[in-house]
Amino acid sequence: MIVAVLLLLGLGLSEAEGRCFFNRTEEHCVCYSLSQESLPSIIQCLPASVVEFWGGELERYVAFPISDLDPSAIEMLGSLVVRKIIFGDLLVPEILLARVLRFFSYTQVQELVFKSCIFEGRGNWEEMAGQNLPILSLRFHNVTSAPLVGREQDFSRLSSWLETLQELAVTGSHVTSLPCGIGRVFAGLRSLDLAQNSLGDESLMLTFCKGTFPQLQVLSLQRNNLTSYHSVCEGVQLLPELQHLDLSQNKFMADQSSSCQWPVSLRIFNLSDTGLDEVLTPLPPSLEVLDMSCNHLHAVDISLSSLKKLFLSQNMLRAVPSIRNYPMLDTLHVDNNSIVELPWDEVKLLGHLRDLAAAGNPYHCSCSGAGELQALAGRGYLGQGWPQGYTCHSPPRCQGRLVKDVPVSVLRCNAAAVIAPVCVALVLLGVAGA
Repeated sequence: MIVAVLLLLGLGLSEAEGRCFFNRTEEHCVCYSLSQESLPSIIQCLPASVVEFWGGELERYVAFPISDLDPSAIEMLGSLVVRKIIFGDLLVPEILLARVLRFFSYTQVQELVFKSCIFEGRGNWEEMAGQNLPILSLRFHNVTSAPLVGREQDFSRLSSWLETLQELAVTGSHVTSLPCGIGRVFAGLRSLDLAQNSLGDESLMLTFCKGTFPQLQVLSLQRNNLTSYHSVCEGVQLLPELQHLDLSQNKFMADQSSSCQWPVSLRIFNLSDTGLDEVLTPLPPSLEVLDMSCNHLHAVDISLSSLKKLFLSQNMLRAVPSIRNYPMLDTLHVDNNSIVELPWDEVKLLGHLRDLAAAGNPYHCSCSGAGELQALAGRGYLGQGWPQGYTCHSPPRCQGRLVKDVPVSVLRCNAAAVIAPVCVALVLLGVAGA
């Protein structure tokens, strides 16, 4: 029976000899191409909280007799401390997966990960109807499987488990869409990661139709084939609880002004590295974090009263956006732009600002320009990158110098302010002497 139990926890058994390596300090065990003959090597993984199985084909186990577990096997599974299992580089017959997955209900495994796996065939999921599993996080990366279209019934049979799942990731797997009916099964899902796939503008409205992912708070669509800001807005506007949306590394084309309204719950919005040369509108009105770094923006003229963090690094800005438009701002990153001066007068009035990153800009080190930067550094605003990242590009006499080394004494920078009082005093002395 213990061989069958270990098969359930180690689907990577193959004919080749393999070994397991257990890091006791990290409670992490990694196994490679295990065979039944290397059973003692598997046993050392029993105290681990994270177990990885890499390599092997499972076709030879399709006919493996897997009967109901006896009480001793159930007790052993329940005593294991393993919380996360990773399967990698495996050919997984879905029929076998469907037969053994139900036994995870006796374990404390909360996270299941498949990396670079090929799912073959189609399993019979009837035995999973009404079955609950402790797994809360399910992740697939670089996997290949049969199309999901027409498989709504299979997911329905898994609904007792899937409706309690909290995290789902399907990344780097050439996904073009998720059928709407499947999304409705994930009633309790909080986080969905679909990064590095092939989702297009039209597929979003098919995926996120009415009733899908009703509790979804975090959605990553990073690095897909999205081009229309308006279409993305229409695609996700039916997600009533959405708080964090990542659209980074897509390439948005110029869109006409959109009337689409983003979910009012949206607080964190990532538009970094999306090819923007202007700020697209409308923006979600209640944003607290906005990332538009790594674009081609020349100016940012927006007003968001609730914004707390604004990231504009690696753009083409020649001036800092008016900080008065963001009264709650505590973080502003404008490093690696074309900014020549920082607005000291505005910054010192913004009591919430704690993190100002502005290194890598071509600063004009006039008395006022260098003085403002030194004043900001003196008050602790320029912690990141100061002083090495702040150099002068002009005037010629200061080019290449660190801003911190530019003298800004009153006598040097404003001689008139010193000479005028001296002249007045001399005149008064002369009058008194007469």
